[in-house]
Amino acid sequence: MFVSSQNSPPAFKSFTLVMPAVAVGNVGQLAVDLIVSTLNMDRVGYLHTDCLIPMAGNNPYATCKEDAEELHTPAEVYTAAELKLAVLQIRAPIIQAKSKKFRQQLVSWIKASGFSRTVVLSSSHAYQRDDQQLQGTPLRYLATPSLLKGSADALKELGWREMEKVTAFPGVTDANTEPRLYIPGGGITKGLYTDSCADDLPLAVLLLFCSEGDNIPDAFALVNHLNSWLHLLHNQSNEPNSKWKIPTSWNLLFGSGIPPALF
Repeated sequence: MFVSSQNSPPAFKSFTLVMPAVAVGNVGQLAVDLIVSTLNMDRVGYLHTDCLIPMAGNNPYATCKEDAEELHTPAEVYTAAELKLAVLQIRAPIIQAKSKKFRQQLVSWIKASGFSRTVVLSSSHAYQRDDQQLQGTPLRYLATPSLLKGSADALKELGWREMEKVTAFPGVTDANTEPRLYIPGGGITKGLYTDSCADDLPLAVLLLFCSEGDNIPDAFALVNHLNSWLHLLHNQSNEPNSKWKIPTSWNLLFGSGIPPALF
């Protein structure tokens, strides 16, 4: 599945993997954009899979004209060796009928690569929260039992709220029905978390409740929460968003503008 772009395959053992789920507002993908751009991460390969809609385009992190002409694909892997950090950026929707297959491929690759932990950045529809989920900040987390063995204290210190389980039928109390994990608009988030629990993988999910629209503020909020845990950037600032480098591709986030000829 993983194809290296280097002469020798990169070693991921003991690295932390950060990846987005294709979810509401593309918040996870935008947050990953900020990480790759700010840390100036090296592209080391890509995932070859038939589970994503095939797409290609110019370099989203170009800093000069020569860089902009590089061809990039829907699922690419970047590393920052000094931080023992790897990032998988997914830029295309998952083909609906192949969602389960893609999750299985991801779990197999994560296990084979020897990552110490995986963090999935995701989002969920704000309008589908129940009453208890309206409390506190929009951030929620999930952690597999395997990850909690080594990170339970760190997560507790951060004061984050764990994603609440909800009743199958909101407003209806049924003693025979177990509360369920429900992440509307979260794409493969729930499935990947469940698969990781079953395979004893150390995986955490960080997600924000949000709505479709301008989700740049949500991306900054999510990546700042991630940074408070992983300490990717150490420079302290009164403006936490100012330490992140916005990639050049965000100039066209909402298209190329309205053609003047229309008026």
